[in-house]
Amino acid sequence: MTFSIVARVGDAHGVAVASKFLAAAAVVPAAEAGAGALATQAWANIAFGPQGLALLRTGVRAEDVVAGLVASDPGRAQRQLGVVGADGDGATYTGDECPSWAGGVVGDGYAIQGNILTGPEVVREMEAAWLASAELPLAERLVAALAAGDAAGGDSRGRQSAGVYVVEAGAGYAGAGDVACDLRVDDHPDPVTELRRLLGVHELLFGRPDPDSLLRIEGELAEEIEARLKELGHATLDQWAGVENLEGRLVEGKIDPIVLARLRGEI
Repeated sequence: MTFSIVARVGDAHGVAVASKFLAAAAVVPAAEAGAGALATQAWANIAFGPQGLALLRTGVRAEDVVAGLVASDPGRAQRQLGVVGADGDGATYTGDECPSWAGGVVGDGYAIQGNILTGPEVVREMEAAWLASAELPLAERLVAALAAGDAAGGDSRGRQSAGVYVVEAGAGYAGAGDVACDLRVDDHPDPVTELRRLLGVHELLFGRPDPDSLLRIEGELAEEIEARLKELGHATLDQWAGVENLEGRLVEGKIDPIVLARLRGEI
């Protein structure tokens, strides 16, 4: 009862999902840095997550992971599955008993699938959005594809939840883990729109500063920063950034324009 995209960009892997189902992103996605990602849905077999990642970890191709998982599952007729490995095309499977419309599309580094959809246009529009957004970071690109599917009709029963999950080696908080993004909207009348809003907040707080955009803290800019900090009741930029959860965007002797805009109250 879900539509999803599983995809790879470089060494990053991720899944985005939406459904008329409570907290679908708590069930559907699985991913491991350097190995791959998958989505298990319809009458989801949650064992597909660890089993599929174990196979991907050893270098098994996505299509063979799908074949192996499905072959060993007596409930295969009610399953839907999408898999992407470390390279090559994605793979998707839709069981014969998945409620219509149900199906999927695949290509180099992606698999898109859904069931109980308004029609095949949902996965087609998701694929078009994915292919047209190559300039975006993976999480944004996944959510853009999800939004295109939602706009095309999405789950024929309505809307309830959405989520995006992205992994990449060392891309987690403070470089201490591999989970670059794990955002969920578990119960909301417009979950994909809310997910896009959360992703924007995530980028604001945890995005990596662009080295070419950094401004030197000197002259009039230094005076402005000092005055604004004093007005806000903070002695240092570090202290203020800690309160705003922007410490990850601080750079010694320079300031990220996004941090400056936040300090100015512009965002």
